[in-house]
Amino acid sequence: MKVLVDSGNARIIDVRLPGEVANGHIANSVNIPVAEVEEALKMDPETFKMKYGVDKPRMDDESLIFHCQMGRRGAQATEIAINLGYTKARNYTGGYKEWSEKEVK
Repeated sequence: MKVLVDSGNARIIDVRLPGEVANGHIANSVNIPVAEVEEALKMDPETFKMKYGVDKPRMDDESLIFHCQMGRRGAQATEIAINLGYTKARNYTGGYKEWSEKEVK
């Protein structure tokens, strides 16, 4: 995960609530709470960019990664994305908890 983040090629979607994200986040991630993921991924690219400030992921994007605090909501978001046709979407199972613990070391 760190290699992807450092490369700048990862499309990381943080599905935690904004209050959680305010306490720390993975660099270059975009916050789309899990309750908004389905609606967001159904948006046209222009609306998505206006709302979230980044380009909408492509359906075949191999670097589309969802994460939450510990993995459950990230898994939900990944399942939603896959069901919408984002077949290469993945979940960072360790979530922000694992990320922040490794970043401190």
